[in-house]
Amino acid sequence: MDDLNALAGRLLMTATRAGAEAADAIAVDGTSVSVDVRNGVLEQADRSEGVEIGLRVLIGRRQACVSASDVSDATLGTMAERAVAMAREAPEDPGAGLADPDQLAAGVDAAALDLVDGAEALSPADLQDWAVRAEAAALAVDGVTQVSGAGAGRGDRRVWIAATNGFAGGYRRTGTSLSCVAIAGEGLGMERDYYGDSRVHRADLDDPETVGRMAGDRAVARFGASKPPTGAYPVVYDERVAGALIGHLLGAINGTSVARGATFLRGAMGERVLPEGIDLHDDPTIPRLSGSKPFDAEGLPAMRRALVEDGVLRSWVLDLATARKLGLESTGNASRGTSAPPSPSAGNVRMTQGTRSRDDLLAEMGTGLLITGMIGSSVNATTGDYSRGASGFWVENGEIVRPVNECTVAGNLRDMLRTVVPADDARLHVGRAVPSLLVEGLTIAGA
Repeated sequence: MDDLNALAGRLLMTATRAGAEAADAIAVDGTSVSVDVRNGVLEQADRSEGVEIGLRVLIGRRQACVSASDVSDATLGTMAERAVAMAREAPEDPGAGLADPDQLAAGVDAAALDLVDGAEALSPADLQDWAVRAEAAALAVDGVTQVSGAGAGRGDRRVWIAATNGFAGGYRRTGTSLSCVAIAGEGLGMERDYYGDSRVHRADLDDPETVGRMAGDRAVARFGASKPPTGAYPVVYDERVAGALIGHLLGAINGTSVARGATFLRGAMGERVLPEGIDLHDDPTIPRLSGSKPFDAEGLPAMRRALVEDGVLRSWVLDLATARKLGLESTGNASRGTSAPPSPSAGNVRMTQGTRSRDDLLAEMGTGLLITGMIGSSVNATTGDYSRGASGFWVENGEIVRPVNECTVAGNLRDMLRTVVPADDARLHVGRAVPSLLVEGLTIAGA
């Protein structure tokens, strides 16, 4: 990491000489390799590697950001001069500014998060073999007519952040992924579905045969889908899509939305937003997860934080800028790329699981819709009015009776979230560990 540290330091010194009153810099480098196969042969292979740098310059409460992929002294000088000139002309932002030194993370041990796979990197040939095996496993499922794509990839990324307030720190993260998309049927009757897995350590990854078989089984189960009936019915969001529903809650408590007043949860701090007994936490300190990090993008320590406790909203998701606008303290949730200032974002989100299985929820639901896929979105962030396209399975007497598609589910998020009933099937290695959720009183528009 010494090279990135030196690069960020050079950029800060150049910005200071150009007239910046304060500045922070981010340097990122990495490599990635991805391989796609079709019909057992290589269809596409990509490899990328390089360095990106970003600079944020502050003059008073005015700020500007620039980025580049060239790290020559000439480029650093041009970046600094342009950023300073842009900042002088920018409008004042009352939230702009670096962290105070006493807010910064200190003595952070990034190695404790176990974000680096120590095994030898997979070769392109290995990745191709994995993808071929996943494709073959999908084609072996009775009813699968073709595989539209199977792919595998690996990545290795290093990040270093430094600022004129004295902060300097970095970390490295690796990752391996494998996915497959299978098709059942032919012509206008085709149905497709997918399965994939992505892990920091490839030893944790599902094997290619599991990935292919899951994709095939899912596609075959969807074959012959038709529209469900129209009416008011309960709905179960399968674990694979339940995170999207909680994602709307996360968007509503994001500091950017709260500061603008563009959220259906404005004024809801201390009020019940989920059922009693349900907690929602953000925890960037969980080892071996891709959303973990030792500090946020402004150098504040990463820590576990309760967003909802016993169903009651306890915290917004804030960076420094949104916290200042709201008269609060940052929650250490700043994230950023190289070309924009920090913004708040939740990382590893964990929701309280229930004690019953998804099948138990279906039995409780009786007749209704099990959603396994969603498309499109019409969600009013201010009112919470919700409408999304969906596909999945129709349930009668607690049993799946047929696949369905081309329908819309609608309701109001504030009401929906307060009635969710969680199952016990959350995958703990994904960014949003949310179980299947039973929701009452939605309107389904189908046949």
